[in-house]
Amino acid sequence: MLIDLHTHSAVSDGTQSPADVVTSAARAGIDVLALTDHDTTAGWTSAGDQAVREGIRLVPGMEISSTADGISVHLLSYLHDPTDPALSDVVERTRNSRLTRAERMVELLSRDVDITWDDVRSQVADGGSVGRPHIADALVARGVVRDRTEAFDGLLSARAGYYVRHYAPDAVEAVRLVVAAGGVPVMAHPMAHLRGWVVEDDVIAELAGAGLVGLEVYHRDNDEAAREHLLGLCRELGLLVTGSSDYHGTGKPNRLGENSTEPHVLAEIEARATGTAVVG
Repeated sequence: MLIDLHTHSAVSDGTQSPADVVTSAARAGIDVLALTDHDTTAGWTSAGDQAVREGIRLVPGMEISSTADGISVHLLSYLHDPTDPALSDVVERTRNSRLTRAERMVELLSRDVDITWDDVRSQVADGGSVGRPHIADALVARGVVRDRTEAFDGLLSARAGYYVRHYAPDAVEAVRLVVAAGGVPVMAHPMAHLRGWVVEDDVIAELAGAGLVGLEVYHRDNDEAAREHLLGLCRELGLLVTGSSDYHGTGKPNRLGENSTEPHVLAEIEARATGTAVVG
């Protein structure tokens, strides 16, 4: 059984509709897929309907932006209640802050490069959340950079002078909110050093004490040494081990199913969840 528990659609920063992500997954031989768009559940319904048509199972999820000691922490929330008011309020505040941040970054960029807010909006799917990847896509469309990677390595990096921070909840608070909403929180790509600073083990231990259930060990951004370290940490803290692609369509080189999760881990996630159920 091939299980991929981390993918994105055009509802956040992927390049395919939720339904098309599911279709691509089915064609890639995926048996169980999680849709985990950033700070939104807007793609759940269409992805679930398509999963039924394709004959695969869908795990409704979300990737939540949070911080710990000023370092970005991404939490994958599986099977939470999408109507939970406390969690919904926090992710709505994050989305609004990300929008304001994107507008400010475009304002700063426009002083030096050929880009407008309309350019960025044209890259966002209907109902989608605006983020830095859409600014990157606008820069590509304008011919300023070759691809998203060049944009993030250059103009959109924190070093370039156009970077603006946005609100994100404290990671411990985010874990507790997910658990209270009946969800199962797993930390995404915990040792992705190429993305920036990563948290120390004591922070992960604190998150585990707050209700963190697992670590996404098998991810292309965790190298072999990092994976071995994380496996030891999972044993020490009693955490589940997951693996995923972090698929973004053509937005990243990540391929569906390139890393996967064991069936018994998925079964444990389902057993712990009380917010919603797997579709299919």
